[in-house]
Amino acid sequence: MKGIKLFRDMRKGWAMLAIGLLLSLLAPLACAQAAAAAPPLVMNKGDVAWMMTSTLLVLLMTVPGLALFYGGLLRSKNVLSMLMQVMTVFSMIVVLWVIYGYTLAFNGGNAFIGNFDKLFLKGITKDSLAATFSAGVGLPEYVFVMFQATFAGITCALIVGALAERVRFRAVLAFTALWFTFAYLPIAHMVWYGPSGFMFARGVLDFAGGTVVHINAGIAGLVGAYMLGPRLGLGRESMKPHNVTFTMIGASLLWVGWFGFNAGSNLEANGGAGLAFINTMVATAMAVLSWLAVEAITKGKPSMVGGASGAVAGLVAITPACGTVGPMGAIAIGALASVACVWGVTGLKKILRADDALDVFGVHGVGGILGAILTGVFSAPILGGTGFGAGITTMAHQVGVQALGVGITVVWSGGISLIIYFIVKRVFGLRVSAEAEREGLDISSHGESAYEA
Repeated sequence: MKGIKLFRDMRKGWAMLAIGLLLSLLAPLACAQAAAAAPPLVMNKGDVAWMMTSTLLVLLMTVPGLALFYGGLLRSKNVLSMLMQVMTVFSMIVVLWVIYGYTLAFNGGNAFIGNFDKLFLKGITKDSLAATFSAGVGLPEYVFVMFQATFAGITCALIVGALAERVRFRAVLAFTALWFTFAYLPIAHMVWYGPSGFMFARGVLDFAGGTVVHINAGIAGLVGAYMLGPRLGLGRESMKPHNVTFTMIGASLLWVGWFGFNAGSNLEANGGAGLAFINTMVATAMAVLSWLAVEAITKGKPSMVGGASGAVAGLVAITPACGTVGPMGAIAIGALASVACVWGVTGLKKILRADDALDVFGVHGVGGILGAILTGVFSAPILGGTGFGAGITTMAHQVGVQALGVGITVVWSGGISLIIYFIVKRVFGLRVSAEAEREGLDISSHGESAYEA
């Protein structure tokens, strides 16, 4: 009976999204009496300083971190196009976030999407406070808006790695704007908008974005890789990374910035942030060692690209779990993440036969799914975790709920992505010409070259 009810709820969610944001205009307003009865929020200056720092750290993850990580993995004729795509996508999403993204993700509405009450940040002032996880503690709402803007920005930027070296620049921007609206915002609302969110209400644990960010982006990247088709010369021409140093620097910046991503998601500078902080450190360190060990066993030599990929795999997998598992659980997640993601970028990639150029699905999709499921395991107090979601008392139940969250994200993101790619292909075209692809996107799309002769 529960399964039937969940299916009906999901079907209802699709119907509500299908008629788009019109329903959001009609969504019920928050109860004024309840707001009046709530205790006034008090701001802590230490929390404010930490959250502003965390916001800057997530910016560092994206521009330049992700841009350099991706750029170094490409051929030299396409590196500037990747830097352009990451910077431009991030910038566009920040603007869209403050115009309508924030209100649809974090304000009122229903279980699947918010409303337009804070369109253009209406009603928010420098004195407005947003609630944190502690009763009576508030954070300047402008700071919370910007912190969440960086999450939306990096999620959308992650997708472009799967489309690299053959996608039109205008197609990237068109797809991103639509995908942000119809895929990212509903998932963010369902997972993070407190008890009103569809997945949150069912006990899904996602502290910093396993479903919202990594699975969401990984599935969108995989669908895009299928829609674009393989790069010219794939399997016949060398497509080795042109600058592994860039990739190592990018991975290092991602690691540093991820402390803002994970520990910042605690919204306060307290013990919860400390737990997310140590988990982020040890899971990533273990994942680096695990990936290199797998390479040493299977290939005979560990590689720098492998070490950088291992760091990202560990960061991805610990993201949903960082606030609810213990350090030993984080080490286990990091070790397993690299094993799973090595398979994701080798064996699984061959099975799927998709030219996911920079292994967005193999690392972010596979790592995000593994991390989301293992969150249900290692959040158990008996394994050092802080406990399960609301109303959940057993590991099996929590793992089942985590699997539900993964399934909803995969279906929602996959379906919406497919529709949007078809629309963008019809209107703008997805892929550059064969001549432009051979010349390289740096020159053909942007008229610049990273390395002048």
